[in-house]
Amino acid sequence: MSSASKRHTHARETLNMRIRADERGLIDRAAAARGTNRTDFILDAARRAAQETLLDRALISVSPKAYAEFLARLDAPAMPSERLRRTMQAPLPWKAG
Repeated sequence: MSSASKRHTHARETLNMRIRADERGLIDRAAAARGTNRTDFILDAARRAAQETLLDRALISVSPKAYAEFLARLDAPAMPSERLRRTMQAPLPWKAG
């Protein structure tokens, strides 16, 4: 391995867990269906869950004026556009046939 490629690799650490055989089988089947291995499947699912958890707890601070403007926009009646009208008149894809 060249020194350039060594700089771009990230060291991986071990994470051990106990799991029931039926749960492991379920994860293995899902990983295979996605075309990945168990480790990458679990890491992807855990990473997404961690990101969602942290994003759910994100705090957005705004000035009282900005918050009042935000509430006013939420309370304002919808302003239909031609694009919205076309969308609302389009056939429902789940009722095609």
